[in-house]
This record gives sequence, structure tokens and C-alpha cells, in this order.
Amino acid sequence: MNERASVLRPAALAVALAAGLLAACGTPPLPGAVSLNLGEKPPQACATLTAPLPATVIGLPSGDASIDSATWMPVTPLAVAERGATPAGRITPNTPAYCRVLGRIAPLDPKAPPILFQINLPAQWNGRSVQYGGGAFNGVLISGLALLPGARYEQPTPLAQGYVTYGTDSGHQNQAGQPPQAFALNDEALENFAHASYKKVRDVAVAMTHRAYGSKPARLYFVGSSEGGREGLVMAQRYPYDFDGIFSRVPVINWTGLQHAGTRNGIASMGEGWLRPAQVKLVHDAVLKTCDAADGLADGVVSNFEGCLRSFDPASLRCTAGTGTGGDACLADKQVQAVRTLRSDWRSPVPLAHGVTGYPGWSIGGEGTPASGPTGGWSAWWLGSAEPAVPPVPANGIAWFYGSGALQYFYARDPQGDVRQYRPENFAARIAQVSQLMDGTNPELSTFQARGGKLIVLEHMADYAQSPFAGIRYYESVVQGIGLDRARAFMRLYTAPGVDHVGSGAPANVDMFGALVAWTERGLPPEGLELAEQDLNAPKFPVLRSRPLCEWPAWPRYRGGDAAQAGSFECTR
Repeated sequence: MNERASVLRPAALAVALAAGLLAACGTPPLPGAVSLNLGEKPPQACATLTAPLPATVIGLPSGDASIDSATWMPVTPLAVAERGATPAGRITPNTPAYCRVLGRIAPLDPKAPPILFQINLPAQWNGRSVQYGGGAFNGVLISGLALLPGARYEQPTPLAQGYVTYGTDSGHQNQAGQPPQAFALNDEALENFAHASYKKVRDVAVAMTHRAYGSKPARLYFVGSSEGGREGLVMAQRYPYDFDGIFSRVPVINWTGLQHAGTRNGIASMGEGWLRPAQVKLVHDAVLKTCDAADGLADGVVSNFEGCLRSFDPASLRCTAGTGTGGDACLADKQVQAVRTLRSDWRSPVPLAHGVTGYPGWSIGGEGTPASGPTGGWSAWWLGSAEPAVPPVPANGIAWFYGSGALQYFYARDPQGDVRQYRPENFAARIAQVSQLMDGTNPELSTFQARGGKLIVLEHMADYAQSPFAGIRYYESVVQGIGLDRARAFMRLYTAPGVDHVGSGAPANVDMFGALVAWTERGLPPEGLELAEQDLNAPKFPVLRSRPLCEWPAWPRYRGGDAAQAGSFECTR
């Protein structure tokens, strides 16, 4: 660290202290934490940070990085919107004044889009940085200003705790009238989306941090959910020296398998296989009747999800003679088969990267979870409000829209191709190529482990955007390679029953980032973690109920007492 700079105090720091932001921080500054500039005028110092950065600061073949703007941003107060794509997405967190740097990294291929990035430089830096992962097919600039995935609503953001934060659009920009997968027709854009853009932006952020403070980050973290969770795992696998701690929530880890299995599930629900909304509720209620109380408490959450998968058979809802004449009160044969397809493994007829042979079936519980915005239960992800169409329509499930488009643009490279006629055997070479690029399933983490890296994975067991068993199988492949004790020395896997992809349906909020930092910097492994379900009633965001967050393969069993308290449950195997 720059020791001379550590004694300087910019005027903006007083503003942050007055707002109570730094006082609420959960992460103390590292020794030698420094101010933004070598004077008392951070806005003016921020405006000077516009010089380009040469490609030599980037550890991959790349064009130069240019800075579009460097702007001093004022304090932003806490606000909660009435609607949002996710529960946490309704919250605009309290943000201190900071220097916002917007820029782009030029491509090597003149036909490829640039990589856009945003870097946020706090007035008083704690010596660390956090890279935010993206979501879906990206194409939208990640600001690095939001709550971290799964964080408790009242927690200060990393920026408010003094971290440099940053994000990227992954090297392409969504275009009106074009499918979000269209960028994959360009090889450089696809490689950037797969892994390269996050590495390139990380290196640019390190160089910009050094320019602003005179020092590089002493600790670097990556936090992501869904696609961002895949990105985090890929960073540990491909760039093991770049991050000290990684939190990966609901990662779309086996990306190739997911797109193929999701499309298979959509085809199974076409025609007579499609379940109407009332039939989704029928299945949801039947699952709860069979499994809810098996964990000791009927609370609408299936905690023993593996036991429920064994005990619940959708055929129990079959209509007389399987004809479907019972209306919404039963399931026809093709509907029963569609549910069984969702819950069954997809077996790849061609080899996938890292010895993976397919994709696991989905879990159980939360089928009828109400959508939080567009994202909840079967109706949002699998079935939609209308049966799958070719080409997809807005009323279709998200998985059909994502998966069928991925097969067209990533694998067949035929935007007009009919995915109902798609056969993986006809695209074996391309599938192998994309699987090597995209799939974060390499269990070889020895370099990341040897340098002291820490990795935490969290799966939501009522997730219908991706199968939580994909992350579980990955963890088990790591354990199989090095043994449980060695794996747990640097990697932990947790499962949250009843929680959907974005954190609805059951207690889902936890200070996982704080746990990651404590483990990385103080050698304190995660212990006693609790999930909270919070009311979006700012500023206190009261806890409605809590549960222990159990390390796989344990799950929370009710042992008596106040059912709203985590202490009334124990993690059991």
C-alpha cells in the first residue's frame, strides 16, 4: 500500500461519515487503506482519471481500454420500488459519493463488439475490490452498485464498505429486435461471454485502482448469481491467481447440458403435455401434502427434497384412463410424462467437457411459487402462460426462450433452425467446442486452493431456472478428486430448501459475502449461517422467519419451538 496516501483525508469522507455509511461497514480497512487522491478535492481528482490504458495491462490478447467518462457521483439514498424483476431488485441501496469510471475495451476482431465496463472508486478505499457477475446472456452493463446476491436487505453494499466495485456487459450489447443469443455468431464475442471479458475487465480495474490510489488491491473478490455464478466458478478454474475469494450462487455451471435439457423439457410440454396454471397449483399442493411435514413442520417448504423426490410420484395425479377428462383436477398421461421428464437426467449423446455425460433432473417443491416479477416457479421458468411455440413468444417459459435460442445460435448456428428437429449428434464437434468454452465443470482447482483461494457455492433447491443438482454434482466431483477434508478446507456447498432462482419462496437472505471475507482473510470457516426471509419495509427490513443454512448434504429439520426462528431447527443428514 501507499503509506503516504494513507494519512490523507478527502473532504468527501466527512460526507460519508455523516451519512453513517462507513460506520455500518462490516469490513474494516486493511492497514494502509488510502484516499482517492493526493489532495482535498476528490471530484476534481476523479475527473483526471480519463487517460486510456494500454492492452499491456491486460493478461489476455486484447485491444486497449479507453475511458469514456470519470464522474464524481453524489450520495444516493435508500429507496424501495413497488415492483422489480427480483425481490432484491426493488431496492436501491444507500450509496456514498464515489468516482464512477465508464469505459470500453477494444476488440481484436473489428466485427466484434467492445467490452463495456463500470468501475466505482470510493472516497475512502479499504484496500479491496469486488467484481460483480452478470445474468442470463448478459449484454447489459453491470454497475457494481446493487446489493450482492442473497445479501440481507439492510446490509451496506461493498462500495459503502470501502471496496472498489466493478462489472461488465461481458463484451456485447443487447440490440432491440435481436434475440439476446445473437452475439454468439461472432467468435470473439462468444469467448468474451464465456470467460475472457471478466478477466480483461478485472485487469483493467486493477490498473485503474492503482492509478487512483497508488496501490493495487490486496484482496480481490468475485460474487455472482446464475450466469454470474458460472462466471465465478470459471474464474477459479481458468484464472486461479486472480481472485482470493469467490461466492457463486445458483450457478448455471453445466451450461451446455442446461440449454439442451431445458429445450428437451419445453418440447415435452408441447401440445397435450402442457400444464395449465391450475394444474401447476394441483402439483404444488400434492407435493406439499406428500412431503411438507416430513421435516417435522408443515410450513410450505419441502426441506427434505431428496426424500420427497423418492416419495412423490406425479402419476398419483393421473386422470382416469389417462385421458385428461378431469379438467384441472388431474393430469393426462402426456402431462405426467412431462413432469417426469423435468425430473429426469438428460443424457448427452455426444461428449461434453471435463468428462460430464449429461445434465441432472430438477428438484422438487415450489412448483407454484408466485412470480416475483417474471421469475418464480414452473409458470415463470418452465411452462409460461402458454405452451412452447416455435419461434418462442413472450408468454412462453424463460427456459424455452433461453434454451431454444442457445441451440440455434451457439450450437447449430442457424437462427432459423427448428429446434424440434435438432439432433446433438449432428453438431458433435461444435458442442464439444462450446462446452469447453462455456461449461464451468472442471473440478481441477488445485492452483486456486494452493494459493489460499476460498470458494462458496449456494444452491436453491426450488430453482427451476437451472437444476441445483448440477452444482451438487460439481462439488461431489471436486470431493471425489481430492477427498472431503481437503475440499472443505477451501470450498463449501450450501443448499437452501424451498427457495427459487432469485430468492423467493422461503428464507433466502444471508451475509455470505461477510462469511467469505472472514474465511479468506482471517481463516474463519463459515459457521452458524442463517437464512432470513425479510419484509421489504425499509429501512429496517424486519425478519419474518429464519432457518439455518445447512452445508450439503444436511437439511434443516424442525425440533420444536418458535417455527419462525432458526434456532428451532437443526441441520440433519
